[in-house]
Amino acid sequence: MAANFSLILVLVTLCSGLVWMADALFLAPKRREKLAMAQAVDADISEENAEKITRESAFVETSRSIFPVIAFVLILRSFIYEPFQIPSGSMMPTLLVGDFILVEKFSYGLKDPVWRSQLVETGKPERGDSAVFKYPEDPRIDYIKRVVGLPGDRIVYRNKQLYLQPACVEGEKTCPELKPVARVGVNQGEYSQNGVPLTRYTEKLGEVSHDILINPQRPDPIGYYYREGKLPVGEFIVPEGHYFMMGDNRDNSTDSRFWGFVPEENLVGKAVAIWISFEFDRTKADLLPTWIPTGVRFNRVGGIT
Repeated sequence: MAANFSLILVLVTLCSGLVWMADALFLAPKRREKLAMAQAVDADISEENAEKITRESAFVETSRSIFPVIAFVLILRSFIYEPFQIPSGSMMPTLLVGDFILVEKFSYGLKDPVWRSQLVETGKPERGDSAVFKYPEDPRIDYIKRVVGLPGDRIVYRNKQLYLQPACVEGEKTCPELKPVARVGVNQGEYSQNGVPLTRYTEKLGEVSHDILINPQRPDPIGYYYREGKLPVGEFIVPEGHYFMMGDNRDNSTDSRFWGFVPEENLVGKAVAIWISFEFDRTKADLLPTWIPTGVRFNRVGGIT
């Protein structure tokens, strides 16, 4: 859907721009020439008739009017910020269903809006980023997860504990060791899944502290984990040019544990802020459609960690 909208936006911008340019270079001069000829015949030509002669067509007028607006939207959406809606709870408690977020498109390089080839390199993802990307198995779908592993990292997820061994740094004599990612319990029962209270932890990845949710009663579905070569189940080594992503709602997230790594070219941008958040608590018994919000969560507006 997002790719189709980008294509439509590019085509509308291109067509309206070409019409505006053609009018400025060819049609407008002809109208002025026609007016000059009319004035040569009748020096006292009325303003009304002069306006009729120089008036552009409705199509040209519309194209000229919408071109700067559409061009501004295209530039803003393609290279600066793009809005997204959170449709699922896989990033709870950081992001809730009904959150509308802003994604910084220039965080991971400027890309053309249609073919998504990189135009300018501006930066790379860092551990702990909340990143939007094209789902590797269906690039038409946008996903948002947290960056857990960078190229060369070794990731282990076992018994609901995340372990990380950063890639060896060129020039260093020793490589980092595999260590559990530090986390501290916050509370239990604030959120639940199928009646089971979830445990909330504060976890630190790189320089980013964020909260995660764990279902202590749900076994890890290791039978569905992505297998990489002869590595043990639940162990992953991130290839060059790829990233390992996980949802903050660890037991309710389909992520890199299940479908593998995210190629760098699939990255869309970094989620930086919630600009509005709606509650959707309607049931099918309500008179109004379920997509109409029941309230606004103003307390959620702000930056994303």
